[in-house]
Amino acid sequence: MNKMILAKNIFKSYGDVQVLKGVDIQVEKGSVVAIVGPSGAGKTTLLQILGTLDLPNQNSKSTLHINNQAIINLSDKELSKFRNKHIGFIFQFHQLLPEFTALENVCIPGFIANKNRKEVETEAKKLLDFLGLSHRINHKPNELSGGEQQRVAVARALINNPAVIFADEPSGNLDSEAAKNLHQLFFDLRNQFGQTFVIVTHNKELANMADKKFEMKDGFIINNEK
Repeated sequence: MNKMILAKNIFKSYGDVQVLKGVDIQVEKGSVVAIVGPSGAGKTTLLQILGTLDLPNQNSKSTLHINNQAIINLSDKELSKFRNKHIGFIFQFHQLLPEFTALENVCIPGFIANKNRKEVETEAKKLLDFLGLSHRINHKPNELSGGEQQRVAVARALINNPAVIFADEPSGNLDSEAAKNLHQLFFDLRNQFGQTFVIVTHNKELANMADKKFEMKDGFIINNEK
């Protein structure tokens, strides 16, 4: 398998607090991986760096490649373009825009990428249909259940057909049934579209379903297992 993510010697400090202390991680293309560990271990910080939302500390030995692209020395403009094209995000709090419908929320990353409006809307409808939401496309977030809102967020993450999707506690706010459905959805999507998923989670069931589990503690990856 080819590597989707290859990161070495990733350090991150905020002031005097060292959050990541030299992390190495490899993620295969088309895999679903979980990052687990106690609060404060550095999981979300690592996810944000791998997802290009934050930069590691400058260090001549640090490297980060995503989908065969060296990331660390890209300009802000190049990074934004790369992120929009290759990366999708799913957050614990869906971060849907309340004034827009489900369909409009899903379309936003496609519009940012300057894609054809009609093509983006057609793709968004396809995704919402795949996720069982074709009857909810004109509903606004406050008219949707928590599970439905999270599936809209998943569709939004997929709209530009990204190579890799990062999820931060994606089922943290869902009841057990909705969480179970969302977890299965990640594997269905991987099987259908071939995407790579990197998921920070406290949910043991999801972590144990993953192709690989990375355990973090005190800014290090202390264990990885299949």
